[in-house]
Amino acid sequence: MSKTFNIYCDESTHLKNDGHPYMLLGYVSIAYPQIKMAREQIKAIKTKHNYTGELKWTNVHDATYPMYNELIDYFFMTDMKFRVVIVDKSQIDETRPEYTFNDFYFRMYYQLLHHLTDMENEYNVFFDIKDTCSHNKLHKLQEILRWNSSIRHFQFIRSHESCFVQLADILMGAINYNLRIEKGDVEGKVIAKRKIVDKIQEHANISLNKTTPLFKKKFNLFFISLK
Repeated sequence: MSKTFNIYCDESTHLKNDGHPYMLLGYVSIAYPQIKMAREQIKAIKTKHNYTGELKWTNVHDATYPMYNELIDYFFMTDMKFRVVIVDKSQIDETRPEYTFNDFYFRMYYQLLHHLTDMENEYNVFFDIKDTCSHNKLHKLQEILRWNSSIRHFQFIRSHESCFVQLADILMGAINYNLRIEKGDVEGKVIAKRKIVDKIQEHANISLNKTTPLFKKKFNLFFISLK
């Protein structure tokens, strides 16, 4: 019997000239029948800690750490899954016609969604609206993924409307932060953020700076090398 999953996608430091070394595209996926319960439990965690804002990596600091720490514990207790693709933007060679920055952005989304969908189940894919070009991006994404009949629905939503998009933001933010620390690009490290990175690594029991095998479906990283 087929199941339906919702996939909530987000992006981190994905712009060409944003001053950050890595582009990350990721998602949190959840089985459709579990959405209501997970949403209520995430809301309960926020209420417990008197947190009323949007869940974002940039909002992780000493005062909010207990709430984000509990949220990470909750994610790893559930059946929700996370996948992210990462590329070092310095490797993108725009002198090659097939490797323009814009083309590569869409190739990244193909790689993100291609491997962990299957034809036995159905998927609804939601993308965070980033800018006024979002609807053009949606049409392009529909075009490059049209081969996959298991993806039934594409839609843009705003991050404040979905705790699952927000959760993807936190997990990607942690991975990006860890990579930038290792590269020496982070000044004045935030202790709370470092502790969240350590918490994720402890739960996932994988390295956060290299590709994980595809069978690691709970927390999966794919580093794309262009060299």
